[in-house]
Amino acid sequence: MFEDRIAQMNSEAAVQVPYDKRTYTVDEIQDILSISRPTAYALVKKNEFRSIRVGGHIRVSKKSFDDWLDTQA
Repeated sequence: MFEDRIAQMNSEAAVQVPYDKRTYTVDEIQDILSISRPTAYALVKKNEFRSIRVGGHIRVSKKSFDDWLDTQA
């Protein structure tokens, strides 16, 4: 009985992500700011915050985005 519960708890713990997220996707930027997809891509294109292209995807630095957001009026 206890062994089954311990095994279940161990399997649940293995699913958790052991690191903090360091980037946002453009979709996440769109959701955070409640803006349209083209507007989110326009912000990335203007280099308002640091971003990189990984394969066919754009990743935005969480730190630079958060810093940029904090400076907006």
